[in-house]
Amino acid sequence: MTLIEWLPPQGVKIFLVLFLSFLIGLEREERKAGDEHYVFGGVRTFPLIGLIGYSMATLSRPDILPQALGLLAVAGFLWLSYWHKLTSSPQAGITSEMSALTTYMVGALIAHEQFWIATSISVASIMLLELKAFLEGMAKRIGPEDILTFTKFLLLTAIILPILPNEEFTEYQLNPFKTWLVVVAVSGISYGSYVLLRLTKAQGGVILAAILGGAYSSTLTTVALAKRASRKEHPHLFSGAILISSGVMYLRLAILLGLFNRELMLRLTPSFVVLAAVAICAGWLWSRKGDVKYAALKRDYEPENPLEFSAAFLFAGLFVVLLIVTHLVVVYLGATGIYALAAIMGVTDVDPFIMGLTQAAPALTPLPLASSGILIAAASNNVAKGIYAYVLAPRQTGVQSLVSLLCLAVLGLVPMIFL
Repeated sequence: MTLIEWLPPQGVKIFLVLFLSFLIGLEREERKAGDEHYVFGGVRTFPLIGLIGYSMATLSRPDILPQALGLLAVAGFLWLSYWHKLTSSPQAGITSEMSALTTYMVGALIAHEQFWIATSISVASIMLLELKAFLEGMAKRIGPEDILTFTKFLLLTAIILPILPNEEFTEYQLNPFKTWLVVVAVSGISYGSYVLLRLTKAQGGVILAAILGGAYSSTLTTVALAKRASRKEHPHLFSGAILISSGVMYLRLAILLGLFNRELMLRLTPSFVVLAAVAICAGWLWSRKGDVKYAALKRDYEPENPLEFSAAFLFAGLFVVLLIVTHLVVVYLGATGIYALAAIMGVTDVDPFIMGLTQAAPALTPLPLASSGILIAAASNNVAKGIYAYVLAPRQTGVQSLVSLLCLAVLGLVPMIFL
């Protein structure tokens, strides 16, 4: 017979209360040892508070009022503790007292057999307490504009998206929910790389900027790196970094295909992964050639906020327009028209066109044709980036970037043979 089987059910609950409360108290005890001022609670106080919460919930359930009164009583003692703390240290925080209230609730939750919630709250509390230095350092790096940016992302995802109708309209099968979901997905990937770029602002060099920038926008990253190359004599480094950002673009496209069209993902992801691996490895090896001191060269590329409402609505508009145009081109011009449209769209932003194909295939556009159109658009975009680099960067960097991106564009068309 195991120990759990031997103990009565209430004994198991009491043991869990003691265990979780002790962990929270242990963290506070360690913090207490390194503080010269008065600090509330430790490995004895927190288990006692957990037991009080458990006892009140056990005696009073299902009536919630006695449990609330017990919480108020504990809060009163905690207020006295905090008042005493303020007399010795006016800048004292209230974290320990809030942790004690949390411990009371953990005991009450266990009494109501909410074991998962109680354990999750305990673990989350310990992590928040233990990661104090990290969280405070991150808060210093996050400015008001970053908070506003994240609020915009929540507005796009949690407020606008759920209220849109999820049904097809017109002969072009326009779905407002799916259209905005595409906007959220593209913006989310760009926003994630934007956040990483901001968090690593003072760290890493050009290669890290190329990797994160490729997930944000390989075209903008190419332009930024080409302009900076005109101020630095590191042609191999910058041309290799530009190639790396284009390799990351293929991984970004593979993720977007996986989110919105499983058939296209199965057709193109293996090729995209190979193309990304070749471009990233070749770019990294080339960046190390000749530029011995490249690691000391810090980046200065800082992207703009990708979550502007005007940009989101513009992307949604382009997506709908290109979805309709793609359907009309298929009907009246056939495959040749799709290929021409893909080559034209590669000069600018390929995301609206490619995401339009994910929604058009296979209902409006055959899968082989949509796959070929995506490959052509990506290859055309690589050619355009090569031209941008050739025009904006010094001659040696521009030539190397143009040649490498032209090679990547040609290589990117090879999978069309097997589609």
